[in-house]
This record gives sequence, C-alpha cells and structure tokens, in this order.
Amino acid sequence: MAEAFPEARQVFEEADATLGFAISRICFEGPEERLRLTEITQPALLATSIACERVLRARGVEPRWVAGHSLGEYSALVSAGGLAFVDALRLVHRRGRYMQEAVPVGAGAMAAVLGLSAASVEAICAEEGRGDVLSAANFNSPEQIVIAGAAAAVARAVTAAPARGARRAIPLPVSAPFHCALMRPAADRLAADLKGTAFADLSCPLIANVDSRPLRGGEEARESLFRQVTAPVRWEACVREAVRLGAVTLIEVGPGRVLSGLVRRIVPQSQIVNVEDPASLEKTLGVLAEQGGAE
Repeated sequence: MAEAFPEARQVFEEADATLGFAISRICFEGPEERLRLTEITQPALLATSIACERVLRARGVEPRWVAGHSLGEYSALVSAGGLAFVDALRLVHRRGRYMQEAVPVGAGAMAAVLGLSAASVEAICAEEGRGDVLSAANFNSPEQIVIAGAAAAVARAVTAAPARGARRAIPLPVSAPFHCALMRPAADRLAADLKGTAFADLSCPLIANVDSRPLRGGEEARESLFRQVTAPVRWEACVREAVRLGAVTLIEVGPGRVLSGLVRRIVPQSQIVNVEDPASLEKTLGVLAEQGGAE
C-alpha cells in the first residue's frame, strides 16, 4: 500500500516522525522478533490500518459505523474523527509498554477455547481460577472465546475444557494476559495519558468493545479506552449490534482477515470484504460499486 499510494506513505512518515524511530522500516523489513514486542506491535498495527483507511477514504468510502477489536478500537476512533492519528500512536505505544510491564514475562497467559458457550467458559474460569486471576477476555464468535489470567490458571482451564465439551483449547503465543484484572496496573498508568489527550465527538458512531453499544461523544470514547484494558472484548455482540443498526457490508481495514473470519461465523448472511493491499482494495471498491455507492 505504501509503495502504491501516497496517502499510505504519508501515514508511515507521520508515524516515524511521531514515535521518533522508523516503525515503517520494522513493518516493512522486520526483524519479526522486534515486531512481536507489544509496544511495537500496537503502533505498527495502528499505522498499517490507518494507511489502508486513508487510501479507502480518498476513494470516497465513508463509514456509517465503526468498530475495532481491542487495539483496533483506536483505529476505529481515528477513522471516526474522535482521536488524532498522532495522538493515537503515542497512546498505543505507551499502552503496549504498560501492558508488557504489568505482568512479569511468563506469569500470565491466554488461550482460545473452541466450541463452548460463554456460560460454559465462564464456569470453567470460576472453577479453575482457584484464587488466581482467570476470566473470559475476548468473546470473539459463537464458537471462540479467549480466556486470560495467571499462567497456571490458564493451563488448568486448557486441561479442563475438553472434558467439558470443548472442541479444542489452544494456548496463544501472546506477550501478556490482555483484557483481564492482571492489566489493572497498565490501565492505571494509561489513565493519565488518556486524560492528557484531546478527544473529539465522533463523525459516526463507534460500537465500543466494553458494552457493545454505539457512542459518539469524545468523553465516552476516552472512558471506553480506559475500561477496555481490563474488560473483555465483546466482539460478537459488537458485530450483532452493527447488523441490528443496519450494517449490510462490513469492511475489515488493515492487515489480515482474522476479523472477517469471525464475522462470517457471527452473521453469515452479511457481506464481508477487506482492505490490506492494492488487490483487496480494488475488490472492495468493485463490491461497493455494484451496490450503487461507496458508503
């Protein structure tokens, strides 16, 4: 995208200037080990997503609603005009560092539980916690719920889940246990940064992770970003709310198609396209043209 479109190149130039190091070079060249550090991953994903979004917007595509999964909520807020891109970059760079420093390496873990209901997963967490932090972190789809907490508790839950009917329980290669109570130190540190950042009212509603309802106020958005550090991501509910409000075509903007896969499991009848490179951009623009408009 950066090679093909000046709008995308400009985003990476802004990111390099704002962060004080060449995150563009890490995105384009690696090394992968550094890219996987969450304080690098988070601004890298934000920059890449906004690069794609600006190319899409330059071609007349305007969202009617926005939503983002965890870190993606920052990209969604930038897209909706609630947060300046450079401010979002500074926030997510610090957010990544705070999250990494909140829990010693190896002390926390996450795992994906496949094929169980939310109630069943929550019951496993209640029983296998045994005094340790263990809770649902991402309600991703009817078939996939991610848990997070102390490493020993997550390991117990992974062992227990198949006996409770789970199709699989898969430990995830993450650097920290996101979206659980162990992230409270990160939330407390981020609160000061959020307070010192300007938020504006949004040009279109954001369907927020923490309670899956649309919001348009800048102050509401600020509070949502604080709450989501320790609260679960209710992605399935966010997608269902978007469809209830009238969304027919959902566009995943940024690297990969993970969210597209989740959306297909949540609302199979919806049209799902993505924008991550010139080929997917052209395909998406073609789909929107067939629908008679770019909105």
